[in-house]
Amino acid sequence: MNNLVLKNTIRFIGLLFLQVLIFSHMNIFGNINPMVYIVWVFLFPVRKNRSLFLILSFLLGISIDFFLDSGGINAFAITFIAYLRLPILIAIMRKSDFDYVQINLRTISINKAFLFITTLTIIHHFIVFSLEYFNFNAILTIISNTILTSVFTILISTLGIALFRKKK
Repeated sequence: MNNLVLKNTIRFIGLLFLQVLIFSHMNIFGNINPMVYIVWVFLFPVRKNRSLFLILSFLLGISIDFFLDSGGINAFAITFIAYLRLPILIAIMRKSDFDYVQINLRTISINKAFLFITTLTIIHHFIVFSLEYFNFNAILTIISNTILTSVFTILISTLGIALFRKKK
């Protein structure tokens, strides 16, 4: 087992347990639970097999759903943002800025990385809350929960990524 596979395996298991045991029970301001397990999508190497990435993202989401009894909501949402990751990265980086085979979230500029994380987080959270409420009359609740939870998720995710960033 090479070093990259080991790192991704540890990250997968670590994010799963962090989400299930800690972040899903935080209840900031009564109803905000950061969803940091989506960091898996941000940090998985772009140059790896896309089919494997989508399958692993689905497995992470379905594992979260299993432990939190959420009926597949997280599996759908994380698989969806995993599918959209490359097109969003291309749109943010602009075609002339990068060769996506060599891109790494830790090597791009802070502004572009923050925009990338923010975009995927908002999409993910909107899907989660839309499926959770599944009622057009709850659109204001869906939007407010999406925004508030996204703020805390982005804050915790960027701090975590910055803390574990390799020193150059």
